[in-house]
Amino acid sequence: MKNKKVVVIGGGAGGFFAAINLKEKNPNYHVSILEQTNTLLKKVKISGGGRCNVTHSCFEPEELIKNYPRGEKELLGAFYQFQPQDMVEWLKKRGVRTKTEADGRMFPISDDSQTIIDCFLKDSKRLNINIQKGSAVEKLIPPTDENNNLSKWQIQIKNKPNVEADVVIVSTGSQPKSWRMLTNLGHSISNPVPSLFTMDVKNDVRLKDLAGVSVNNGTVWANDTKLNKENGAVLVTHWGFSAPAVLRLSAWGARELADKNYNFQMGINWIEDTPKNTLKVLKAHREEWRKKQIGTLCPFEIPNRLWKKLIEAAQIDLTKHWASLSNKELDSLTQQLTQGIFKVTGKSTYKDEFVTCGGISLQEVDFKTMKSKILPDLYFTGEVLDIDAITGGFNFQAAWTTAWIASQNI
Repeated sequence: MKNKKVVVIGGGAGGFFAAINLKEKNPNYHVSILEQTNTLLKKVKISGGGRCNVTHSCFEPEELIKNYPRGEKELLGAFYQFQPQDMVEWLKKRGVRTKTEADGRMFPISDDSQTIIDCFLKDSKRLNINIQKGSAVEKLIPPTDENNNLSKWQIQIKNKPNVEADVVIVSTGSQPKSWRMLTNLGHSISNPVPSLFTMDVKNDVRLKDLAGVSVNNGTVWANDTKLNKENGAVLVTHWGFSAPAVLRLSAWGARELADKNYNFQMGINWIEDTPKNTLKVLKAHREEWRKKQIGTLCPFEIPNRLWKKLIEAAQIDLTKHWASLSNKELDSLTQQLTQGIFKVTGKSTYKDEFVTCGGISLQEVDFKTMKSKILPDLYFTGEVLDIDAITGGFNFQAAWTTAWIASQNI
């Protein structure tokens, strides 16, 4: 069909990327984006603290999929079609250069998410893509057979005339309203629960007055679960714990921790070393720093405020000299350094970068095309699907990849 009419529902990352690539490949198509709010590309704007963590420098699909608690199997073939290196090149062709940080996260060199937004809006204008803000879709009516004289999709929009489409792309993210519309049409939804969240810890004296203190190389785990330990930065907040190691634990444990109603015992190793080696280091410094007060010298790369709190938690006087420390006291301090246990009593969403575990069942989508296996000419991109990743640019990459595949197959 030379002048096919395509409607993209959702003016976020996946929606814009699908529309731009589709229109570029098929200039004669009429492509529209319907966004229910008056703000376009909201998650792009706030991602990475306003810098936009656009993707990650993991360029091998077999390694890349290991960052997806949900969608790993389905995304392998998809990433062979379009992966982070392709996204970097796509942006470069449009004058947007990226940089890679030490942890692999990639940002525009401007360190400003507006650079990505401007790129998308400029392309949309160049390609004459019709963008309609304040267009809340309330119902989707699929094409029926010829006897019912309904050959196109009918899209009902709140307080606006209905829109017809030959093809519909759903890019609405983790939006319950959209999921309800799709379940009414025969799709099924994997139960949605939060994925990236921080841990709430109340009234633990070890954390008092430590908000803002962090370590770069910590390890966290959840007791009595099947979850693996997660390494990386750990940040003490006013309410508990955050930073990459904690967020990775929350992503992999999304369903299991939800089943526990976010009440569990979380372990922290502040120095990413074994108890045996830690005790050895402490004993060595007991000999070397004999006349020094333990509260004034720390043999590990952790903030001094944290070091003092852990000493107190081990019931050691901060003014005590290293030489007078007993083996029992060093054992207790080793425990606090490498095997501290904190009672988590709830969760908090990670600023506005909220990610949901759950969405359209992946068995109902053809990942070679991103087309629905249930309904005609219906495609999906991004987080509306039961796909989510750990923090680091991986969720955006899933959106770019699924949107690109959809655009190439319509």
